[in-house]
Amino acid sequence: MKKKKVLITGDSMGIGLALAKRMLSGGYLVIGTCRSGHIEHVKHENFLAISLDVANVKSIKKAYQEISYRFDQIDIIINNAGICPDLHQEIPVMTFFDETFEVNVKGVVLFTETFLDKIAEKGSIIMISSKMGSIDKSVNSDSVGYRMSKSALNMYTKILVNRFLDSIKVAAVHPGYVKTQISETALINGRLTPEQSAENIFSFLESDYKSGSFWDSGAGTKLPW
Repeated sequence: MKKKKVLITGDSMGIGLALAKRMLSGGYLVIGTCRSGHIEHVKHENFLAISLDVANVKSIKKAYQEISYRFDQIDIIINNAGICPDLHQEIPVMTFFDETFEVNVKGVVLFTETFLDKIAEKGSIIMISSKMGSIDKSVNSDSVGYRMSKSALNMYTKILVNRFLDSIKVAAVHPGYVKTQISETALINGRLTPEQSAENIFSFLESDYKSGSFWDSGAGTKLPW
């Protein structure tokens, strides 16, 4: 029986790294990406590291060519790469705003659109989003760029759900408040380790979830868009 292949962006640290390890232990063949293409903390016969900068069109095309040369199809794409330089800041800083949308929105869209023809029939796309992007749940005024970028990502998720109906399952997942290097605040105040978050996301992937779900993986409940 052939191993299912999963392509995960942003694997050099944090949730992406933990998720790559969890998928490997779950019997998947994992294609991990990061800007350098070197992921030193994963040594496994079923792991392939690829250089990818989702904010760079040439890098996306190069990654596509390399992966296409090795694999006919991908079963799951997990868009994990993301940044939040304005976390907890009240006033938008335009440089941070631009950087955030370049990676979290434009990068995800261009990367996903490029790889759509590689997704196997009945395959799936998972967006690592955030409940901070939920409009119904919005009660704070900080992190303007990050919140808006995740709202935009959620809209793109819904667009793909509508485009592919039942042929490809598409869902957005909130990973929880995780201790990662995405920010100093997260490292100090995060409630989950990357490994705990990865386990929750893996459980969702293995479940019979419905396309169009926005899922809080830590609480195990649906989130409002």
